[in-house]
Amino acid sequence: MRLLVLGGTHFVGRSIVDAALERGDDVTTLNRGSRPAADGIEPLIADRTDPPALRRAIGDGKWDGVIDTWTGSPRVLSDTCALLADRVGHYGYVSSWAVYRPPAPPGADESAATVEGDPDDESDAFYPVAKRGCELAVQRVFGERALITRPGPMLGPYEDVGSLTWWLRRIHRGGRVLAPGRPSDPFQYVDVRDHAPWMLDAVERGTGGAFNTVCARGRHTMGDLLETMREVTGSDAELVWVPDEELLAAGIRPYLDLPLWLPAAMRGGINDVDVSAAHGAGLDTSRPLRDTLADSWSWLEREGEPPWQAGVARGLDPAAEQRVLDRFGGEGR
Repeated sequence: MRLLVLGGTHFVGRSIVDAALERGDDVTTLNRGSRPAADGIEPLIADRTDPPALRRAIGDGKWDGVIDTWTGSPRVLSDTCALLADRVGHYGYVSSWAVYRPPAPPGADESAATVEGDPDDESDAFYPVAKRGCELAVQRVFGERALITRPGPMLGPYEDVGSLTWWLRRIHRGGRVLAPGRPSDPFQYVDVRDHAPWMLDAVERGTGGAFNTVCARGRHTMGDLLETMREVTGSDAELVWVPDEELLAAGIRPYLDLPLWLPAAMRGGINDVDVSAAHGAGLDTSRPLRDTLADSWSWLEREGEPPWQAGVARGLDPAAEQRVLDRFGGEGR
């Protein structure tokens, strides 16, 4: 397949490029050139928020498929789609399950209600609204030639969001660790290395529509996640589980202070979505959680924090964590 990847140097885009090269695809990337391009690809350099620069970079190029991970103004993606409408056979867009209107019902499939979005919105809107607007932008131009994936947390090596890396570092540091909610709370995710080859295969097959792209319902819990992190990092951490309502009362912000945590009142059916469509279409998420976390820890220990993430504060401040542990996590709780 002749493939155009919009992005291609960071986490999700990098996994797409790696998988495409492994498949033997002819890969072109388009990005601002902030990082060196991988060997074996044709790099196009442009800031896609600048339409004339984008047109110059695209030139008269044509591709069998494009994969796009854009997170930002939907209008930028609308302009990109209009430019590529007659140049690519199929358009794959990496969206998010955040587009579902909260609280999503347990077992929600792709027909569940979504937030409102505007494909012509020029602002950097609230993440779920922006992602939904981007979905509409792709679907407006490509129709049945549009593939929309809606992953939840994407884990694996090269993660640049700071969620996984923060937790791995915190667990490795050991001691008493604030663990949110209950160990039995459900947790769905996808290893980025499983998502990428499935998406490439789907684009090549011409698969259209929206798909929830995470592991099966009920397969993992928050307890599984944190206990496995303790195992792979060789940590002596003591997990102190504090209920959602007590964390909220203490002013702990879901996902911001404690990455990957959503309290039940906000979560609804998120972490309990129906994945039968994607799994029926070949998505394989059987890779063990331990492998995902062990490989991520090995990468993090080997290479350190991604350079574009350096200096960015992630997760709960140690002093704030200690205050919550002192208040709610006393011995015997």
